[in-house]
Amino acid sequence: MLNRSAARQQETWLRSYIRNVRFPLSLAVGAGTLSGILMIAQAWLLACVVNAVTIEGQGLAEVWHWLTPLLGVIVARAIVGSFVDIAAFSAAATVKHGLRRRLYDHISALGPAWMQRQRSGEVANTLVDGVEEIEKYYANYLPQTALAALLPLAVLFAAFPADWVSGLIFLVTAPLIPLFMIIIGKGAESLNQRQWGRLSRMSAHFFDVIEGLTTLKLFNASRREAEVVARISDEYRSSTMSVLRVAFLSSLVLEFFSTVSIALAAVFIGFRLYYRELDFLSGFFVLLLAPEFYRPLRDMGAQYHARMAAIAASESIIRCLQTALLERPANPLPLPLRRKLRIDFEGVCFSHDDDGQGLQNISFALSQGECVALVGPSGAGKTTIGQLLLGFLRPQSGQIRVNGVDLYDLDENEWLSRVSWVPQKPTLFYGSIGDNIRLGAPEASVEAVRAAAVQAQADGFIERLPAGYETLLGDGGQGLSGGEIRRVALARAFLKDADLIILDEATGALDRQTATRLMGSVRQMTSKSAVLFITHDLEAARTADRIITIERGRIVDEAGRAMPLREVRLP
Repeated sequence: MLNRSAARQQETWLRSYIRNVRFPLSLAVGAGTLSGILMIAQAWLLACVVNAVTIEGQGLAEVWHWLTPLLGVIVARAIVGSFVDIAAFSAAATVKHGLRRRLYDHISALGPAWMQRQRSGEVANTLVDGVEEIEKYYANYLPQTALAALLPLAVLFAAFPADWVSGLIFLVTAPLIPLFMIIIGKGAESLNQRQWGRLSRMSAHFFDVIEGLTTLKLFNASRREAEVVARISDEYRSSTMSVLRVAFLSSLVLEFFSTVSIALAAVFIGFRLYYRELDFLSGFFVLLLAPEFYRPLRDMGAQYHARMAAIAASESIIRCLQTALLERPANPLPLPLRRKLRIDFEGVCFSHDDDGQGLQNISFALSQGECVALVGPSGAGKTTIGQLLLGFLRPQSGQIRVNGVDLYDLDENEWLSRVSWVPQKPTLFYGSIGDNIRLGAPEASVEAVRAAAVQAQADGFIERLPAGYETLLGDGGQGLSGGEIRRVALARAFLKDADLIILDEATGALDRQTATRLMGSVRQMTSKSAVLFITHDLEAARTADRIITIERGRIVDEAGRAMPLREVRLP
């Protein structure tokens, strides 16, 4: 749960975005204030009409000069009121769009290495629900806060000359509403923060269950997980009802005090009318203003929950945005001219945690025209080496040199444009198979796409599909098997004119015959590229020029293809 200091810091962070939307917010407040002034004029005109008809006994013809401006004010107030919603929505949409873009850019800059350590449900909840909650802060709470201060003042200026006693009642009772709103709101705020934490955890768990549904089915554990999800959902329902009870109590208190205050003003006006200490026109005018005086304060109390929800949601957003990026040089060096590529790992050390476990003193070289296989048990550090080479991680000591230049002094985008990477779990997007293959080379011809698919042993199953290369895939490659998804990803890597190809478990989910043909295609790619092949498949590793064995973050053996491969303990 957040403490008060953290909540204040998060609201300060929320308010820092006001400078980007100052004009639409000012327009919303200005339009709301103008609408309040028109409301006062409307109450005065209505009071004049009622007074003329009921007290002075005038007919329609005599009050027409009051009715015409009254209709005009009503129309003008409706038009101006619409501008309040439009301007507030514009401000909130601008903040929401900018914040979501900033989050996406920051997460993209953090890279897949950071994303793999996060729970996808929490990230999705932050990007979607979190930003939506913050939108209400700018669309509802901020404009209403300003209007709650301005509109009652305008009503007081109109009420005091008409009836100073009612004006004094308004002035004395008005602070009670925000006072009790704050008292009750403190309890609701802590409940709301806990509720947001529960929602994030529930979303993360639900996403994890969905992603692992196939595995749960295989191990006959899906029913048990369904019961866990049902239990978590029921706990969330119960906690939601607790928050709603406090919210309804807050609304009840605000309505109670505003109703009592209006009734008190009405009683005083009634007695003063009875004793003829006040004329009907002034009394009726002030009585019409009484509900409008307390309305902005009640609305602010209702929107106070938008503030609490935004503060709770901002915690995960700020935590994500404050995650440090890899330091990059202010003026990155251009990539060395296209020539024979040579990559040198020189005493590279890296640990994901502070326990000292990780890569230790990794040193090897990789050159164009060469295929190097990394083998070793799971958790040995093979994938981490690939992520270091991609630039997603940075060594804590040692260097990675590209043609003699430190990799992290190079322009990141230019380096990635020269690299093809096939991760352990390739990602395909909604679209045709051809579009997925062209991801790294959008302008590639149909012939080039087909040639890459042939190299990746994917052309056969693609041609058997009803629409061939124009077959539409769902998100994540829905419609294809795991082996087919991997071959489409390999075709994407082969199509890109890359100097370096990193293949992480490229032969996974493939039968031996297909894997053997695929490794023949990989060998052909070494004529123009350097290939780093990360694998558990010892048979496939034997086709590489060199085999590097890693155990517990250290290189324990390095052998050529013709030499006997050291026995490696693989799971």
